[in-house]
Amino acid sequence: MRGCLIAGAIGDALGANTENLPMEVVHERHGPQGVTDLPADPRITDDTQMTLFTFEAVIRAHVRERLTGSQELTAVTQHAYQRWLHTQKTPWAKARGPLSTLEEPDGWLVTHHDLFRMRAPGLTCTSALQEYARTGEQATISKPANDSKGCGGVMRVAPVALADDDPSVVFALAADNAALTHGHASGYLSAGAFAVLVHQLLRGNGLLDAVDVAMSSLVRREGHEEVVAGLEHAIELAALGEPGVARVEELGRGEVGDTALAIALYAALVTDDPNEALLVSVNHGGDSDSTASMCGNLVGALHGVDGIRPDWVERVQFRDLIDRMVTDWATEAGPTPPLAHEWFTRYPPS
Repeated sequence: MRGCLIAGAIGDALGANTENLPMEVVHERHGPQGVTDLPADPRITDDTQMTLFTFEAVIRAHVRERLTGSQELTAVTQHAYQRWLHTQKTPWAKARGPLSTLEEPDGWLVTHHDLFRMRAPGLTCTSALQEYARTGEQATISKPANDSKGCGGVMRVAPVALADDDPSVVFALAADNAALTHGHASGYLSAGAFAVLVHQLLRGNGLLDAVDVAMSSLVRREGHEEVVAGLEHAIELAALGEPGVARVEELGRGEVGDTALAIALYAALVTDDPNEALLVSVNHGGDSDSTASMCGNLVGALHGVDGIRPDWVERVQFRDLIDRMVTDWATEAGPTPPLAHEWFTRYPPS
């Protein structure tokens, strides 16, 4: 999981300064090969911020399950995203919603002041979370928040791969996660499929086998057509080899869930080099930080952190924070999870 999250943060930082820029502008700024290295100040965006709050929710839901017998991951994740909303200049009293009566947000992650940065947060996410805080009505697949299929629902769900051993359960949990903010089927079904890909890669399966497992849950869901078509197109293009901007942009711009997933999968499939895959996924004129972040999650889960350029791993923002959270997850999910008060203060069961 360390490789998944660190490579995801690297992809996010690679694309942070070129998101939605035409490739002509990217070439002017970075040369004929486009983006080839991390920027001098390799900061992450809202993609990694929200992924970290998702990871915290997975840990806290596990704590909750062993204390109460009820995981309640979706509710715990809603609470986590309200804490993320607070980091985006929303006062806690207006961000917390009914899941918390505390005067200040709890837990360890939200104490990291470097997370309190506006890093191009998605309007769909912030609007849906603000609406929840105002009304207390949690959005679901059957009661959608909106009709958005933006990539903000899929780019954050990689840690949901840890929530269960059963890939069909992981699919459902990730889809429910995305539906908290994105109501279109392509917005939440792409999230379900993506989490299953990560789930399978973490268990040592190959990418194409992982796609097969994801498809088995995906095709049973109403509205799956765009996501299935994107995955199939990505596989077809990757089989042709010779990666390039034109091939990536044939899949779309990555601004919606199904095309972001397709681009991330294509880049991960078209080369065996995870570092090249990251560069393929970032060099296009669309939502490059999200596609590269998701590609990083895939290749990091597939190859591990040792497959990623050491200088990138060393330099990317929040590497130490990710390392600590991965260690904490291993402790919480291990055979003797902590029972100390300090642990429950760090990861409250809510």
